[in-house]
Amino acid sequence: MRTKASRYELILLGGFVALWTWLAIAPMKRSDWLAENLLVFALLMFLVAVHRRFSFSRLSATLVFVFLCIHEVGAHYTYAKVPYNQWWQALTGGQPLDQLLGFERNQFDRLVHFSYGLLLAYPVREALLRVIPAGGFSGYFLAWNLILSSSAIYELIEWVGGAYMGGDTAKAFVGAQQDPWDAQKDMALAALAACMTLVAAAAVNYFQQRDFALEWAMRNKAST
Repeated sequence: MRTKASRYELILLGGFVALWTWLAIAPMKRSDWLAENLLVFALLMFLVAVHRRFSFSRLSATLVFVFLCIHEVGAHYTYAKVPYNQWWQALTGGQPLDQLLGFERNQFDRLVHFSYGLLLAYPVREALLRVIPAGGFSGYFLAWNLILSSSAIYELIEWVGGAYMGGDTAKAFVGAQQDPWDAQKDMALAALAACMTLVAAAAVNYFQQRDFALEWAMRNKAST
């Protein structure tokens, strides 16, 4: 049985806590920051609680870490007001990124939903392989399905939470930016990105003639 977190896991946790602390100082809208962090708090408490019996591979742990960092940037500024245009101009000295790419709205929330599928599909499949016998196509499909269904659940949480909070806080939390199809586009991006990640993982596994996520899941399971 695992009795302590690995050094790498502790480094990632320490790095995230440091970033979280920095971004928790004077966020643009405290009520929205708190709402955006509720699920993060729940996830971290769950991972800490089960770490003695379950841990991700270094790749999966890194992917989860990167996603949470991106999310925290959005929570600090509110998704619709992340100043990536200013960052881009400071870096390149050119025109705003939105203008360069022809965007008509702040796209950071789209990036986060795309990152959700792109970065978390692999860890989700790795976790599924620990708890259910989902080999072959079914393992990839279930991971993709879980990303899509959890995206839908999050959109429902946004709807209910936005209706409860009301006013500017609701607008910041939902982040639709007057797009009537915002929820559908967010879910589509997450599903598309998850499909890309899982297809890439399946291709690597096929050409290497081994399933790295399955190997880690079985090794981790045998050690508990």
